[in-house]
Amino acid sequence: MARLPADTDLVGQPDPRLADAADVARTAAEQEGGSDAVGAYVDAQAEEGGAVTHLFEANYSGYQGWRWAVTVACASRDEPVTISEVVLLPGPRALVAPEWVPWERRVRAGDLGVGDLLPTAPDDHRLVPGYLWSDDPAIEDVEGELGLGRRRVLSRRGRQDAAARWHEGGHGPASPMAVTAPGVCGTCGFYLPIAGSLRAAFGVCGNEFAPADGHVVHVEFGCGAHSEVEVEPSPVAAVAELVYDDAQLDVDPISRREGAGGPEQPAGEPDGGVGSGDGAGGPVQLAGEPDRRAAGLGESAGGREQPAGEPGEGAGGPDEPER
Repeated sequence: MARLPADTDLVGQPDPRLADAADVARTAAEQEGGSDAVGAYVDAQAEEGGAVTHLFEANYSGYQGWRWAVTVACASRDEPVTISEVVLLPGPRALVAPEWVPWERRVRAGDLGVGDLLPTAPDDHRLVPGYLWSDDPAIEDVEGELGLGRRRVLSRRGRQDAAARWHEGGHGPASPMAVTAPGVCGTCGFYLPIAGSLRAAFGVCGNEFAPADGHVVHVEFGCGAHSEVEVEPSPVAAVAELVYDDAQLDVDPISRREGAGGPEQPAGEPDGGVGSGDGAGGPVQLAGEPDRRAAGLGESAGGREQPAGEPGEGAGGPDEPER
């Protein structure tokens, strides 16, 4: 039998049949969401009018902590138990959407884009009708002289809110830029004080090279572009003599044989490799090819070709006649 919560404020005694109708409620939940979507039984809660709501764990993906709530009721003690509604409700640890916020309270600074309209409420506490006492001497003087005025002007609270926002913002006295600045805006020649009751504390930066150019700044804000910044000239240091001169190039000659990929062969030393040239840089002798000079077909030491069969002088003396 399902047990009703002890701390539930009941309106009348619920029908025991409704408290025992957990199986009927589970069948209704399974018909609504499927048998796999209905988990273990959680509890039963008494409702106003004698109805009872049975709760089951929901096995839906993305609905962790949610519950199936099946409300059962009966018209009278003699009537059968019927299903009033089957819904998914969040449990105590369920993931739910944030609290609803009306659209007029969702707009934040910087949200307004090109073409967007943001009307003010008729009872906006920041504005008061222009014909009322605005507590701003500058506005009152102009209105008194011309007999005209804007429809609404900033109220005292509106000016206080703006002053607090500017003081705590990025161009206030406690910003990192102001802490490291060499001077404050109140002593800078580019500082333009604003009119009205906020003149003593705020102005506009008029330095095009400053990070706050065209922005409202606090009188104690500052940056590195202060008009009175002076840079001490550094002493001129003598130029040291050059240690390395890359205008002159040192040339290291490389032999032909070393440049061809092999070690340099000393002059007058026979070459022990097969198929390599002689030490004097002569022609290359291929492996398996007879020596042209030995056969009488090579060049003489003087560079003239010796016909075959004729006596000639080699590098070491006359050749023997061919037999």
